[in-house]
Amino acid sequence: MKKIILFIVSLLFGLMFINAGLNKFFNYMPPPKEMPEKMLSLFTAFMSIPWLMPLVGAVEILGGLLFIFPKTRALGAIVILPILVGILFTHALHAPEGLPIAVALLLIEIWVLVENRHKYLPMLTK
Repeated sequence: MKKIILFIVSLLFGLMFINAGLNKFFNYMPPPKEMPEKMLSLFTAFMSIPWLMPLVGAVEILGGLLFIFPKTRALGAIVILPILVGILFTHALHAPEGLPIAVALLLIEIWVLVENRHKYLPMLTK
């Protein structure tokens, strides 16, 4: 039962990141109509760097795809981690209304990291 729940949660998690990554290339989801001033200036700064959003989008797509499949989930969790930390800090500092979702994603990430800790230990032991 635990494996089924983990697969469903990982599938939804991965699809969320794939969707977010694809949106950075195709802009099919409109931004919120009312955005806090800090968030607006932050996104304006991000958009002034022409290679940043395509890079983040590509990492989100790759990480989301890797996260879905049990065989590559451990690698996907590592790929997604820096993006997720950025999401968490962005919401904590600039848009606290999105913090509950960011924390939920972080908890899923931690669950997957803990479940796959045996795959990471060889990197840390030598």
